[in-house]
Amino acid sequence: MADIRKLTILHSNDMHGDFLPHIREGRQSGGLPLLNGYINKVRREKENVIYVIAGDMFRGSIIDEDYHGLSTIDLMNGLQPDVATVGNHEVDYGISHLLFLEKCAQFPIINADLYVTLNNARLFRPYLNIEIGDMKILFIGILTEEVLSSLKGEKIIGSFIDIQEAAHEIGIICDNYRTTDTDMTILITHIGYEKDLELAKLLDPNFGVDMIIGGHSHTFLERPAVVNGITIVQAGTGTEVIGQMDIVYDKAKHRIAMKDWKTIPVNSDTSEPDPLMQQMLDHYRTETDRKYKRVVTRWARKLTHPAREQETEMGNLYADIMQDESSFDIMMFGSGSIRKKELGPIIEYQDLLENTPFDDNLWMVELTGAQFRTMVTHLMRDEAWRGETEFYQFSKGVRIVWRKSTHTLEELSFHGREIADDDRLKVAVQQFHYNNFDAFLGIPLEEVRKNMKPRIVATSVNNIIEEYFQTHPQLDAHVEGRITVLE
Repeated sequence: MADIRKLTILHSNDMHGDFLPHIREGRQSGGLPLLNGYINKVRREKENVIYVIAGDMFRGSIIDEDYHGLSTIDLMNGLQPDVATVGNHEVDYGISHLLFLEKCAQFPIINADLYVTLNNARLFRPYLNIEIGDMKILFIGILTEEVLSSLKGEKIIGSFIDIQEAAHEIGIICDNYRTTDTDMTILITHIGYEKDLELAKLLDPNFGVDMIIGGHSHTFLERPAVVNGITIVQAGTGTEVIGQMDIVYDKAKHRIAMKDWKTIPVNSDTSEPDPLMQQMLDHYRTETDRKYKRVVTRWARKLTHPAREQETEMGNLYADIMQDESSFDIMMFGSGSIRKKELGPIIEYQDLLENTPFDDNLWMVELTGAQFRTMVTHLMRDEAWRGETEFYQFSKGVRIVWRKSTHTLEELSFHGREIADDDRLKVAVQQFHYNNFDAFLGIPLEEVRKNMKPRIVATSVNNIIEEYFQTHPQLDAHVEGRITVLE
C-alpha cells in the first residue's frame, strides 16, 4: 500500500454571485458560508484535497455588481481555491479590469487561449502544476469561444475559439510541460458540456489527459461521462451543489486505480456555515442593502423564466416593456439577459438589477420580411435546443410556429397577418446582440444596413425597466404562444 495515494478534487462552476443561502424545504441551502464549511470539512477529513473553480464566479449578485467583481475576488479568496479558470462572464467588466482583479486574487487563475493579438502573448499562465501528497497534477485552463462576444470592442484581444485549435493548444502544453513526473493531467474548461464531449474526442491519448472539469452550460450530471478514456464532470450552477471526485492513485503503476465522482448538496444537513465567510458576506451585504433594498414595484404575482430556449412569462414582460411606446415594431430581448428563474411579486431595486445585469444600449434595425424569416429560421436551428446558441423573447404581436422534425417555419405572423417577404419591420436588439449580429442572428449586418442606417434608440435597458415598473403597478404576463415548437 506504500505506492497508493489518495486525492479528492472538489469543484464548482458558474457560481454567478450566488453568495447568499436559500431556504429549501425548511432548511438553508447553498451560499458561501455553507459552501466554505463543506470545503473546510473535506480538507480536514481527507488526506489530499484540491478545490477547483471552472469559471464564471462573477455576475448575478448586486454584491458583485456594486464592486465590479472586487467583492467577488475577496470572497473567493476566503474559499481558498487551489486553481481557477476564466469564464466568459469574468470579462464582463473589461479585460483590463479582469487583469486588475487577477492581481487581487490570492489563488492562481489559468487560461491557455486568451492572448494579445499584437504579439500572441498570453494574458494568463496557461497551466499550473500542483504537487500534493507526492503527486504532481497538471491543470490547463480552456475558455469558451463566447468570450469574443463580450470583447468585440477590444480588438487587441484574441482567443483560440475553435475546438480543434484548442485541442492543438492542449497538445502543445502537454508536450512542453507534462513530464514523466506528471501523475495526472486535468483540463478546467468553460466551453459547455457538449463542447467538452467534442473536445475529448479530439484529444490524442498520448497527451495523457485524465479528466475535464467543465462549466458554462450549467449542466447537472447524475454520473460522469467518459469519452476517449477521459472523465468529464460538471456541477450545475450556483453554490447549492459541489462536485467531488475521490481518486485512488497507484504511484508504482503510474495510473489511476479507482475514481468515484458525485455531486454533494450543500445545505445545513451536509455542512456547518463557516463563521469567517459569514462575517465577510455580512459586511458586503450591509453595504449593498443600504443602497438597494428599496421596493420598486409589486407585480400581480410571481413570474417565471424557467429556461432560455422557450417563451417565458418574464421574457414576454421584458420584451413588451422595451417595445411599449417605442419607435420600433418588434423587440427581440435576449433570453440570457434575464438571470432569475422566478421573481416577484415584490420587486426591490436589487432584484431589478440582478435580474437584468447587462445594462446596455438598444439598437434599432430595419429588416425585410424575408430577412426576418431567415433570422427566425436561424434562431430555431437544432443547436438552440441544446442551449448552444443565443435565444430570444419576442414582444407582443409576433407568432412563431416551428416544427422541429422537419425544420420548418410553419407560421411567422405579426398581429395576425403572415409576414410577407417584402414587408418592412423595425426590430430592436440589445448592444451585445448588435455587436454579434452576424453570428447570433444569421444575417450579415452589412446587408441589413442597406435597408436603413441602424441607430441607438435607448441608452439604458434598466432605465426603461425601472421607470415602467414604477409607473405600472400590478404587472402580469403569461405565456401566450408567441413561440410554439412542434415535435
